[in-house]
Amino acid sequence: FLKWKKKNDKNNLNIPIQEIEKMKHKSQRMTPCPDSFFMRVKCGKCSTISTIFSHSQTNVQCEKCQNLLCKTTGGKAKLTEGSSYKL
Repeated sequence: FLKWKKKNDKNNLNIPIQEIEKMKHKSQRMTPCPDSFFMRVKCGKCSTISTIFSHSQTNVQCEKCQNLLCKTTGGKAKLTEGSSYKL
């Protein structure tokens, strides 16, 4: 289990461990930041690159070959087999 560093430590300055920050809700972190992002997805069939939102609410198809790139899951979009992404 992850614990906070000792308050007595002079080099600490009461900074939490980075792993604890990752587990917190996005609005409770020291520096609030969103969990979503845009990603560049490469189609497995025709190698066309498309920009997709990580939490898209619709299924996304390739513009050229109509191949399914990602499916909706209610949260983060799930990439289909053959497609790869880059931030």
